[in-house]
Order: sequence, then C-alpha cells, then structure tokens
Amino acid sequence: MSASGGTRAIVAALGANLAIAASKFVAFAFSGSSSMLAEGVHSLADSGNQFLLLVGGKKAQREATPQHPFGYGRERYIYAFLVSIVLFSVGGMFAIYEGYEKIRHPHELEHWYWPVGVLVFAILAEGFSFRTAIRESNELRGKLSWSQFIRRAKAPELPVVLLEDFGALIGLVLALGGVGLALLTGDGVWDGIGTVCIGVLLVLIALVLAAETKSLLLGESAGLEEVRKIEAAVVDGHTVTGIIHMRTLHLGPEELLVAAKIAVQHDDTAGEVAAAINAAEARIREAVPIARVIYLEPDIYSETEAARGADPEATPGGPAPHAAGH
Repeated sequence: MSASGGTRAIVAALGANLAIAASKFVAFAFSGSSSMLAEGVHSLADSGNQFLLLVGGKKAQREATPQHPFGYGRERYIYAFLVSIVLFSVGGMFAIYEGYEKIRHPHELEHWYWPVGVLVFAILAEGFSFRTAIRESNELRGKLSWSQFIRRAKAPELPVVLLEDFGALIGLVLALGGVGLALLTGDGVWDGIGTVCIGVLLVLIALVLAAETKSLLLGESAGLEEVRKIEAAVVDGHTVTGIIHMRTLHLGPEELLVAAKIAVQHDDTAGEVAAAINAAEARIREAVPIARVIYLEPDIYSETEAARGADPEATPGGPAPHAAGH
C-alpha cells in the first residue's frame, strides 16, 4: 500500500470527524440526546485515532539506528493498535455506559430537529470519508474481497479507516433509529437503547482491529504472490539450483526481510557463489521492490537435509534445547 493513499484517506476522515463531532455536541446541548453525546464522543475518538495514524506514519519514516538496525517501520502497527484501544475504551465503553444511564433515567428529547439534522449531515460527511477510503483501497485490493483485504493488508491505515467509517455509518443509522423511536413513542428509553447498540458496535470493531494489528505486530510473512516472485527470482538454474528453505518477514508495511538457504553446486568456487548471490539479490529486489533486507546462505543441496526443513531448535518460538543431563 502506498503511504500517500493511506494519508489521503486519513486526512479526509480526520476533517469529516472533526466537523461531525462539533455538530453532534451542539445537537446534544440543545436536545439532551444520549445518542448524540455518544456519537459526539465516538467522532472525537475517531479524530484522535486518525491523528495517531498520522503520527505513526511520520515516526515510521525515521532512519535506522544501531539500536534499531531494521528501522522503525513497525511504528505504524503500534499506533494502529493504540487506535483499537482508544476506540474500545473511549468510544465503545463510554457509549455503553451512557446508554445504560439513559435507559435507567429516560427523559423526553427537546428540540428534536437538532439531532435529526445533525445525523443527516453526519451521514453525508461520513459517506464522503468512506467513499475516499474505498477509492484508495480499490487501487490496492485487486481481486480480494473486502474481508480478505482487511485481513491481508500489511499497511494498517486503510483497513482502520475503512472499519471506522463503516462503523460510524452504521452507528449513525442506529442513532437515527433511536432518536426516531424516542420521538414517535415519546419514550426516551429508545434513545438509550440506540446508544448501547452504538457502544456494542464500536467494541466489536475495536476487537477486530486489535486482532488484525496484533498479527502485524507479531510479524507476518510476505503474501503468496510475493513469495512466488521471490522464489522465481532466486534460482538461476546454473549456480543457484534451488531453495532449500526460505522465510520472509514484514519489517513494516513497505519493508520486507528475506532469508533463505540456497542450493549451489559442490564444485563452485567462492567467487562464483558470491557473484550468484549478488545477482540473486538484484533479481529479488527487481521482482519485489519492498524486499529491502536480504540474507542468502549457500549450501550443498541434499534431499535428506531439505526434507527435514529448518532446524526447529534454531527457530524463534520453537522447542527449547534440552538442558544437559536431561
């Protein structure tokens, strides 16, 4: 995902949410609608979330240091995870609490035209933001379904904005339904029920975001198409005759680490092997430009060793070596 595409979607969402938050708080002040208060806090939380995504994108651009030799690309994942926490705590839990209080102590809405007018305006503004996020995502989504795109995207910004805007639109419909039923029945409990529904929705979206960004934080491999391109680029059929095993890891949305043990001929000279490795690295970077860090280890191919795969004792998270005497 290009960083510029994500930034455009974030800025569009930030502008829309700031305007919507202000209008919702004005509507709450005039009508006393708990749905309006919950939606105002929701939009304010969303604005803070978009600010966090912009900060994360800026920090991720820092140069690598001796202490962080692979750079700061994962800053974008960290800030996206913070977004899920903010959305859960500030947006979801507050809305559930406010709705519960309104159900316990309902009161009639005043100046009903304020919340209705603001909700219509908010739906239009959120629709503009959602349309921008969809347009930017379509450039990268390809043939993937929307659920596949959100699960597989290595850059967190567009999935976050998509889910936030989608949740905001549903929340606005719920708020409009709660306010409408409260006006039709004269019972403010419906306003509280709508508010609780908004809170539950935000909590569910926050949990989805947390699960996806947690996976990115732990470290995800390259996509299947990228892996195939790398495999095809490594082997030249002469000096490099095959791949014994290979691993890839995203250091950031646009930075990929490639580590592989490659098979070479037993009678190749050190100079020939070194030249073959340099050529393979160049082919990998041409095929997959985001492959920034590449480690290729030459070895003599053995069917028996290849069948064993990587040494599990040397694998992070693999079985711990047995202590002496056990």
